[in-house]
Amino acid sequence: MCSIACCRSGTPKGDPEQDLVGEVFTIYSENERMSAEGLLKFLHTEQGDVDFTLDDAKQIMERIRKDWKKSFGLASINSDLSKEAFRKYLMNPDLNGVLHNVVHQDMTQPMSHYFIFTGHNSYLTGNQLSSDSSDTPIAAALRRGVRVVELDLWPDDKGGMKVTHGNTLTNPVSFQKCVTAIKNNAFFTSEYPVCVTIEDHLTSELQGHAAEILEQILGDALYYPPTTDALVEFPSPESLKRKIIISTKPPKEYLEACSTQKLAMENRNLVEELEKEDKLEQTTFAPLEENHILGENTPSLRKEVEVLSQKEMSTPAELNSRSPSDLGEATSTRYSKSNDGNDNPKHFKYARLITIRLAKHAKGTSMEHRLQVDESVKRISLSESKLEKVVEKWPEALVKFTQKNILRVYPAANRVNSSNFCPTLAWNYGAQMVAQNMQGYGKELWQAFGKFKGNGGCGYVLKPQYLLENLPSGVPFNPTSPRNTTLILKIKVMTTLGWDKAFSKRHFDLFSPPDFFTRVIVVGVPADEAKWKTSVVDNSWAPHWNEDHEFALKCPELALLRIEVRDHDDDSKDEFEGQTCLPIHEVRDGYRCMQMYDKKGNVLKGVLMLFHFQKCKCTFQDTAPISS
Repeated sequence: MCSIACCRSGTPKGDPEQDLVGEVFTIYSENERMSAEGLLKFLHTEQGDVDFTLDDAKQIMERIRKDWKKSFGLASINSDLSKEAFRKYLMNPDLNGVLHNVVHQDMTQPMSHYFIFTGHNSYLTGNQLSSDSSDTPIAAALRRGVRVVELDLWPDDKGGMKVTHGNTLTNPVSFQKCVTAIKNNAFFTSEYPVCVTIEDHLTSELQGHAAEILEQILGDALYYPPTTDALVEFPSPESLKRKIIISTKPPKEYLEACSTQKLAMENRNLVEELEKEDKLEQTTFAPLEENHILGENTPSLRKEVEVLSQKEMSTPAELNSRSPSDLGEATSTRYSKSNDGNDNPKHFKYARLITIRLAKHAKGTSMEHRLQVDESVKRISLSESKLEKVVEKWPEALVKFTQKNILRVYPAANRVNSSNFCPTLAWNYGAQMVAQNMQGYGKELWQAFGKFKGNGGCGYVLKPQYLLENLPSGVPFNPTSPRNTTLILKIKVMTTLGWDKAFSKRHFDLFSPPDFFTRVIVVGVPADEAKWKTSVVDNSWAPHWNEDHEFALKCPELALLRIEVRDHDDDSKDEFEGQTCLPIHEVRDGYRCMQMYDKKGNVLKGVLMLFHFQKCKCTFQDTAPISS
């Protein structure tokens, strides 16, 4: 870790004289106007957009004039750009964004070669114990780019089925409503496939009924695997465009969670606090900060969750020995012999829909054996706590497994408040499906949204080559092994604006403008993690910091850049005001504009930041070379 202390600036950095945009404009303009040729030279020299042509520059100018004609007072469509027009161009994330907004990676490789945006218990609106089940969070997640949604199917009292979190106080929602929400929203933001992961607790007859519902509602969008035999390679996202595929999830996960949930529900104070916090937040299915949802004024809830997390969870074998009254009659009888899959044969209509199958293993099979790579491909699931143990004992074996097979990692059962674990550990070892509670909160979920802004926000991000094949030395990649620096990221934090329009004049301080500073955090492999922050600019709605920092990165393809703006307070804790997160290897060079977001991941309308980025590749050979 590296850190630079936050110090007060002696210069009034909010003054117009500190505005570097004007200096840049002067270099590429003539007589206070920038022509298309001047803009093109700026794009080539400063932005690194060497493929842009004069026609591209003219199209940008036409877009600028069209968007701000009234503000600029332009009389002619052929007018050159003024300094103000150029400034507005730089501060427009749609025209001058930090990331490419189109899919640009090879999408013809097997699905196991991609990180996939994955949700967890996608039907829940709040906590894991007593919130409502609904189709609304499913639709919301899909519209935010999630490509894997999870449903838990249970028999209802009328001979049908329902979606709910089993043996908790959560209210159910109909399977038909959930499937309809998937159908209507699957391809709202991306044409690439949606995977519906189903944990079914159904009889064979109800499985057949579930298959009929999927076929009737999804129609041509439902993908039928060419064979019911095990695949030797997963299909590619490109071959599955606008298709919805079915995957299965082991009842074992329910059994693992059951004792923890039962213990939590017995604590009525905890359930009431969770319900209170859900109502207080009026959940919008966007990320929240942990302190925010738990509440700084609800220490009792925090204490109960911490106590619960320290309780030893029962193993599936221990749960199987309990009576039906302990676990629910249907569960204890139907899954008394389950491991990663159901030993009972599945209904043929249901079985033929399953594209991604679980790897079945005999009871007592070691984890090392489960990670062996076979001729056919498979998927296994690990809890976050199990993953931590596996990476300590078999790090290379885990990476080797994920080169060809799919690993899904899911939150621990004690996260009853729908919090999330840090996903970077799982990504560092090649896990494709890192399941996150989309109704959750905090920097963990910010990182998930940040990672999947990459590759045009399509929900699939191609893994770096060193996670897809062994290194030149012949061994799999290990995130903790020493390696050389491959990239230097140079970042200049320039300015931010729009806060005075998004917030009231007294939102930050009663009698003065805010005292902003910016935190810059890098997360990724352990050697790349770093922090830095700017100085504090007092009493300014639009500070100009113009401060630089460099980050030396070993594995930039796995690194994320988190940006936070905070309001400094001498007498209390600095207050969080806005954030964004980006995949570093996709950050574009030059002067780039970022849209800022609140704690919940919602857009702070009109709140923007301007940065200058420069990525410098190191020239010497590394043990983990940058992928093309």
